[in-house]
Amino acid sequence: MSNLFQQLEKKLTNLEKKRIVFPESTDERILNAVHRLKKDGVIEPILIGNDEKVKAEQKRLGLEPGLCTVVDPHHYADIDKMIQTFVERRNGRVSEDEAKIVMQDANYFGTMLVYIGEADGLVSGAAHSTSDTVRPALQIIKTAPGINKTSGMFVMTRGDERYIFADCAINIAPSSEDLAEIAITSAASAKLFDVDPKIAMLSFSTKGSATSEETERVKAAVELAKEKDDTLSIDGELQFDAAFVPQVAKKKANHSTVAGEANTFIFPSLDAGNIGYKIAERLGGFEAVGPILQGLNKPVNDLSRGCSEEDVYKLALITASQA
Repeated sequence: MSNLFQQLEKKLTNLEKKRIVFPESTDERILNAVHRLKKDGVIEPILIGNDEKVKAEQKRLGLEPGLCTVVDPHHYADIDKMIQTFVERRNGRVSEDEAKIVMQDANYFGTMLVYIGEADGLVSGAAHSTSDTVRPALQIIKTAPGINKTSGMFVMTRGDERYIFADCAINIAPSSEDLAEIAITSAASAKLFDVDPKIAMLSFSTKGSATSEETERVKAAVELAKEKDDTLSIDGELQFDAAFVPQVAKKKANHSTVAGEANTFIFPSLDAGNIGYKIAERLGGFEAVGPILQGLNKPVNDLSRGCSEEDVYKLALITASQA
């Protein structure tokens, strides 16, 4: 396990245990990871599902049945109150009858547990699509004050190196306002992982070396981010080499306080972000942890359906840290 996760694990074992919901309660990867998390004293896992089915799967895997709390939506004591709370949260967009059906969905039910304070965060996606995980969070938990859209960031680690990449998961074609928000929320995320954020707003241009609608959008985002938070260490537009390599920065952006020292990279589109993190992972040998959702009132995070047990363990650590 990398230094990042060793640090998170150590921190969490010394704090009050956060209650993290796992809606995919019979997935082998989830059950193995949750068993470890409970045994290691890192979090208090809550599995959503049928108790008998969960215990049967635990026995099949050689795990201790009953070690973790299991909550069944079909036998939840306060389900009527939860249904009413969901109807109110949706501002009348769903009827009570529709809400009864929705609350049998493990992701929606688990997200409601987080919203009403019965849990501190949620991890899903091992057997569900990103939209299945994110949609309930946006409808119920919603974005934090001052934030209009959630975004997805990755922590990229290799040895002692640690960088933040965003948005690599959610917003396809972010506006200048979106990019500014992503920069601000990414700065907060960076601090969570002991990264002092130096933010590069990336582009195919550095400081006017090219001019287009795309470069102007990035430049405007820098100014908007500074207006919203004048404490940010941020600059752009910057090509990646100018943002990362000191020698290139001296030639292309000599007066920048970020160029050549950036550790938090905001990509101009989802195309660029998704491609960029996968190149760093596959060719650069970085471990890509995420996507970690930013901008929500309470933490909900999305696994890849191709995730491993170790991925589940690590994302649970991050979710508990966010909480």
